[in-house]
Amino acid sequence: MRLSKQMPEVNAGSMADIAFLLLIFFLVTATISSDEGINRMLPEECPPGMDCSSIKQERNILQIEINNNDEIMVENDIIAIEALKQITKDFLDNNGDNSCEYCHGGRSDDASDNPHKAVISLQHGKQTTYKQFVSVQNELTKAYYELRQTYAKNVLKKASNDLSPEELKQTREAYPFILSEAETK
Repeated sequence: MRLSKQMPEVNAGSMADIAFLLLIFFLVTATISSDEGINRMLPEECPPGMDCSSIKQERNILQIEINNNDEIMVENDIIAIEALKQITKDFLDNNGDNSCEYCHGGRSDDASDNPHKAVISLQHGKQTTYKQFVSVQNELTKAYYELRQTYAKNVLKKASNDLSPEELKQTREAYPFILSEAETK
């Protein structure tokens, strides 16, 4: 009887195929977390030869600052987060120059001329929490959403969820979301 000194071999030819199939399986079934952020449309680039640094009147800028202690200050007065939406709506819908026929504001001298000239200036400290920053952004978005809903209801005579793409564009143009996060000097 003759004993073989060779070790038996394992057929590994299909191992690459199996590894590839496992890789595909895990890529397809794995949940990849997506980062959520704030969806904002950036302004269009300034055309060459044009001066796009128009100077805004002080009354058309609503200064909002979140300090390092997460306190919200509007025009240097500390306010609660719950009051921010109404302050923003009052500022945007003011109709200070009487040029906005769909605005219902009080025509205050301290608020914007009309929604097209109104700018929300948002600044934050280096220690501001992301949660507070997002909360402020949410309140600003709610203010614009409610003003646009009112516009759709009163001017277009439709609910905001029944608008055509053209009417939706018209509603957004009636209350353009102009937000500046740049440092003002």
